[in-house]
Amino acid sequence: MPRVKLHRFADNATRPDVIEPGKPEFETLGGRWRADFFHNDHPLTLEMGCGKGEYTVGLAQRHPQRNFLGLDIKGERLWSGSTRAAALGLANVGFVRARAEALTAQFSTGELSEIWITFPDPRPRDRDIKRRLTSPRFLNQYHELLAPGAPLHLKTDNDGLFDYTLEILAARPGAAVDVQTRDLYAEEGPGFAEAQAIQTNFEGKYRAVGVPIKYLRFRLS
Repeated sequence: MPRVKLHRFADNATRPDVIEPGKPEFETLGGRWRADFFHNDHPLTLEMGCGKGEYTVGLAQRHPQRNFLGLDIKGERLWSGSTRAAALGLANVGFVRARAEALTAQFSTGELSEIWITFPDPRPRDRDIKRRLTSPRFLNQYHELLAPGAPLHLKTDNDGLFDYTLEILAARPGAAVDVQTRDLYAEEGPGFAEAQAIQTNFEGKYRAVGVPIKYLRFRLS
């Protein structure tokens, strides 16, 4: 393993804003994130597959009266997000190193106020459908962990994943789509402003070559 990566993993082990296996808090924060991690009672937003934390940190900058967590399995990516948050002096952001499949082990029923799913792997092969972050398997987890009526957001460059998500939601009792567009940055109005306000490096590269960004805001109950 490269020395730089080892150094970053060692950093993560000492950083209070990075919760990962091996730390006592990893097993105990479910249901207690606001009280024991953020030390407030502000609404809690989760970003799934946060990568280097650009979106999680961007949201935390925009909304100082909310709490934000980025979840990813790659420790080196979380190091980047933690470093960015520290440089900005943000106290309302943290990172969780865990697999998306084990989401319900990290949070309690109704604990989340919002979920963002930003540019997830579209998993185009049929055998990987259950690994898509908008598959019924994951929607069931989100439904359990979100407060009633809480919103979810999907941003993607992938038409297949966008269409699949709309189909799944149309077939799901109680689900409702609030806002949808196949070209986010061609839209105007308050329904799109929040999704337009933050642009990741990955997103910028796709826009630079003319790939439109798809956006969906929906609810599961």
